[in-house]
Amino acid sequence: MAEIFTPFLAAFILAYALRPISLWLERHRLPKSLAACLAMIFGLSLLAGIVILLISLISQEIPLIKTQLPEWIEKTQLWLAPKLAEHNIAFDWGAIKAIATQKIGALVSDNAKNVVNTTLGTILSSSGSILSVLIDLVLTLFVLFYLLIDWHHFFEYLKKLIPLRFQASAQHLCAKTDGLLSQYLRGQILVILVMAVFYCSGLSIVGVRGAIALGAFTAMVVIIPYLGFWLGFILAVLSALLQFGFGTEVVGVLVVFGIGQMLEGFFLTPRLVGERIGLHPVAVLFALLIFGKLFGFFGVLLALPASAVSLVLIQYTWSLYLQSSWYQGSKK
Repeated sequence: MAEIFTPFLAAFILAYALRPISLWLERHRLPKSLAACLAMIFGLSLLAGIVILLISLISQEIPLIKTQLPEWIEKTQLWLAPKLAEHNIAFDWGAIKAIATQKIGALVSDNAKNVVNTTLGTILSSSGSILSVLIDLVLTLFVLFYLLIDWHHFFEYLKKLIPLRFQASAQHLCAKTDGLLSQYLRGQILVILVMAVFYCSGLSIVGVRGAIALGAFTAMVVIIPYLGFWLGFILAVLSALLQFGFGTEVVGVLVVFGIGQMLEGFFLTPRLVGERIGLHPVAVLFALLIFGKLFGFFGVLLALPASAVSLVLIQYTWSLYLQSSWYQGSKK
């Protein structure tokens, strides 16, 4: 069932995010169809940009691993060998260097495109087949297009399915949920823009190669709680290690990401996003695992918005319970 619903879920997420752009274009006298197409092009270009940034970062760093490895082993030998000699422990560092170089050379190709192609092939094979991926993509785009055009009519039809006595409550819950999600989305966009400027500037000052791409990628994946920050952090530290070795530049990267995490977590997010959706960090991780397992990448993106919807429903149900005669009734 997850495989069937994933394209529809992906289309709904993209439609909700791109709906303001489509409406803005419609207000500027563009036809609905054209506005929807332009909004789709913008959204897909943004997603493609994130993927291209990640591929470019990987393609820059993978070849450096093979070239930098012998130097790392030599530096490790200079630091570790005297300490081991004090305890009468000796290693054949020449053999270690040769074996490590051979193994890394077998695993890492000089041509990073081959590694990228292998990774994409693995992703496609794990998804079933290239044909199924293409079908899901076409289905997602098809549903996305018609959701952008008929968004209002779609929800009007859903409203008719709700009994009249429940429509007022349902409309209230939908409005509250939409306000919460809109605030979250707008706040996250502002956080991404500010963090992109910060990370690009900080990594450029440190002197990391590809600082602009790395900083922009890190800022954009911040929208994925915990996982996004650590992905950008690992790539930045690896890039600094490959470029400079174990030096002050690595410390500079650690400082940049430490300040960035505090800036995002203690200042920007509370000010621009509010308290997000008010969930405990353990509940956030639980939601990420559940939705990621069910719906993959889009499930991870959906975890927090879905948690926001769940929170609204839980709060509403709890208020009904507290107001119920069963709860307030006196003991007989």
